[in-house]
Amino acid sequence: MSVLPDQQQHQQQARSALASLGEAADAVRFASVGDLPLEGGGVLPDVVLAYETWGTLNADASNAVLIHHALTGSSHVARGDTDVPGWWDTLVGPGRPLDTDEVFVVSINMVGGCYGSTGPSSLAADGRPWGSRFPQITLRDAAHAEKRLAEALGIDVFSLVIGGSMGGARALEWAVTFPDAVRRCAVLAIGASSTAEQIAWAQPQLLAIRNDPDFADGNYYDGPAPAAGLGIARRIAHITYRSEAELGARFGRNPQTGEDPFSGTNASRGRYAVESYLDHKATSLAARFDANSYIVLSDALMSHDVARGRGSLEQALAGVRAEFLVAAVTSDRLYLPEQSFELAAALPGDVSVHLIDAAIGHDGFLTEMDQLGALLDAHVFGR
Repeated sequence: MSVLPDQQQHQQQARSALASLGEAADAVRFASVGDLPLEGGGVLPDVVLAYETWGTLNADASNAVLIHHALTGSSHVARGDTDVPGWWDTLVGPGRPLDTDEVFVVSINMVGGCYGSTGPSSLAADGRPWGSRFPQITLRDAAHAEKRLAEALGIDVFSLVIGGSMGGARALEWAVTFPDAVRRCAVLAIGASSTAEQIAWAQPQLLAIRNDPDFADGNYYDGPAPAAGLGIARRIAHITYRSEAELGARFGRNPQTGEDPFSGTNASRGRYAVESYLDHKATSLAARFDANSYIVLSDALMSHDVARGRGSLEQALAGVRAEFLVAAVTSDRLYLPEQSFELAAALPGDVSVHLIDAAIGHDGFLTEMDQLGALLDAHVFGR
């Protein structure tokens, strides 16, 4: 893979940004996958994908595993040779369920993101950030870009493609779009499509960003970022990621330490503990994520419909060849377990739904690593 001067500039910009965010910048690699034709029309030129790997690809390239991140995730799944924790640290590594002494793990930052792959904050051919000019991306577009990267790495077939939430939707799209390239597919906490309610949850999030005065129609890179709008979006989203039971048990109606919700004016009263928690989540995301990427990736997740243009759901899934692990979180109120059962019923063969028993809600696919590891051991690797 040759690296052109403008791609070198992209890599330097991306590494600097990743380092400033505390990401494992030295572990990230970059691949040019060329011009990407888009499902909605047009072409995104000179696409660069950021990715990380763990383990060693064997001689016949039969031990490769592809892990997809969720909406605001990155390619940094596990520590590897760095000290920076990954978002699935206990799942990937020597002696772990995805044992890097046996498998070669690849994780790719989705096109449109802000952790090194070409996205709205990347420089376009005119030397300015794409900003509002960045095109709409679908998960199917992302899969086509990622397939090119896999081929450049010498991988024709993945022994496993796995992801949760948006990552699970990407994994499913891979299995349908490239049936000969996926031997096993693990789809976690997601259904065959995003429903009307899930699209509805996303709309106020995106409006909060777009209505932030600093958003500047998406062209804010020379000024302040729309942190307030992105923070509101994160607050809304995080409520859907956690369950009522978890929030109640953790915070109840308790006031934030040192604050009184019943003192002051309406504008200056103290906060409940749960409000402080949401404020923290908002501030944390606004400090590490690009608002335009949040819009692009949210739109991509809302476009998720594996049957789009492929007939009925059963017709769309009829050609898959992968063995499937479908898992849902019992308390998920964003992507309901019923959606996982619908997906499993439409898949060829006898596919069961495995339940991750957790009170936390949708984020259970990120937190319940013992349960997920046991599912992989039993139903993917046969250990």
